[in-house]
Amino acid sequence: MALNDTATPMDRRLLSRDYRDRVGTRPTSQGRVEFDGNVTDDVTGDDGSKLDGAGTGAGEVDGIGEALDPGISTKMRSGLRWSVLSTVFNRLVNPLTGIILARILSPKDFGIFAVALIALNGLNSINELGVTYAVVRWPGDLKLAARTATTIAIASSVLVFIICFIAAPFFAGALHTPEATGVLRLLALGVVIDGIASVPIGLLTRGFLQEKRAAAEWSGFVVSTSVTIGLAIAGFGVWSLAWGRLAGNSVNCAVVYILAPERPRPGWNRSVARDLLKFGIPLTGSSFLVFAMLNVDYLVVGRELGTIALGYYALAFNLSSFPWNMLSTAVRPIAVPAFARFQNDGTRLREIFLRWFHLLMSATVPVCTLLGVLALPLVTMVYGSKWEPAASALVFLATLGGLRVAIDFGYDLFVAVGESRVLVYIQGLWLLCLIPALTIGARSDGIRGVGIAHVAIAGGIIVPVYLIALHRRQGLRPRAVLGAPARPLLGGFLGAVAGVVLMSLFGSDLGQLVAGGLGIVVVYAIVGISVRELRLLPTFLRR
Repeated sequence: MALNDTATPMDRRLLSRDYRDRVGTRPTSQGRVEFDGNVTDDVTGDDGSKLDGAGTGAGEVDGIGEALDPGISTKMRSGLRWSVLSTVFNRLVNPLTGIILARILSPKDFGIFAVALIALNGLNSINELGVTYAVVRWPGDLKLAARTATTIAIASSVLVFIICFIAAPFFAGALHTPEATGVLRLLALGVVIDGIASVPIGLLTRGFLQEKRAAAEWSGFVVSTSVTIGLAIAGFGVWSLAWGRLAGNSVNCAVVYILAPERPRPGWNRSVARDLLKFGIPLTGSSFLVFAMLNVDYLVVGRELGTIALGYYALAFNLSSFPWNMLSTAVRPIAVPAFARFQNDGTRLREIFLRWFHLLMSATVPVCTLLGVLALPLVTMVYGSKWEPAASALVFLATLGGLRVAIDFGYDLFVAVGESRVLVYIQGLWLLCLIPALTIGARSDGIRGVGIAHVAIAGGIIVPVYLIALHRRQGLRPRAVLGAPARPLLGGFLGAVAGVVLMSLFGSDLGQLVAGGLGIVVVYAIVGISVRELRLLPTFLRR
């Protein structure tokens, strides 16, 4: 488990491990590099999905926990409120921090940091062998389990740190970035900090104490951001990102340790250890598979195109992830328990899925259209002209962002009804297809080729596979699923045409942004969404 490292997250892990424990492994943004100097394990971002029994009671879809014990229901509601508040705070502040750092540091700095972070994220996916979230669901003597889990987590984290320290130069050399060796070794200290804090974090999660998690995250955020920006201004380059992340990580760990309901000392029980590892090791394997799928493009870009290209690509991918970060993470806490509650009523389940899918894509399409059409003036105006090459990839990755929202909504349906094995197969297929496609794309057309390859695999293979699975497993006809976002897609297409035409009339970046953006918004509002939907959308997103 990667400690919720504070500060503006650099590789926000959008699905907590105890959520994966309940519903299976899900493709997320794990390990993605953002220009804010930190990495987080976003347990708090998904607490709304950790609803044991969400599908077991009657009541309204948004009546979270009504069928449960009133005390537990209250804790769950409180945890969800703090989870959403923390997530929104991070989503609003992260881009601002990223803009500041992108204007101070160079693409090469971020490329070096990305190389180090790729290795670190791989290690973080296995460093405590999944035992922490075994504690979250432990049915027996919690104190004994927590002490044994603490021993396993710290011991495995120290071992991972040693392996990382020794292997750092070989990994950095393989990606043609030897400068990343020292940065990776410094960041690897965070693995040990992670091991120390992992069980207290699990205890907070188990008790729905998200207000305490939020306090730790915000404390670490303040420290991490201050250190990172201060060192960047002072000229420390890529090291400012590493030291800022480590500082925030340490503060987060300290606050979590202080606020945890218990601070278990290391202990050992062979029987408990066996049960913890029996649960944790398979979970670790699933976590590593997710890491591999979500980082293979960074590996390909770093090896095939070099450090500077990787910096450009990281910026483009993070911008393209904005729709996913804002919409999918907001909808998931509602969608999963709602789907679960109606899993035995196929007709009602299909009706809810199609209605919500339409609304979700109505909000997603215009954002992706704006990102894709306005890619060049957006990047150069906000981040500076030195980042202009990132726009070539963003044009296509913006489409990938929309596809990810759609795919993940289908994923949530399978999660809610217990069809996790299907999802593992699809993830494996996705990874197998991505590796050769991304390599070909990188060699033929640089980071733009990588963006094209991503869209080709997601749209040409994974979406059809999901349509087939939805039809065979849930009775959702492909025509109905594709028809749900038909009007938003038409509005997005016509809006894009209008935006391109209006942009051609202006020579300045600001003029293109304003004219193109207004054209897209106006046309989409007229064509892509009805008046009634405009009224319902804020309520839908708020709930």
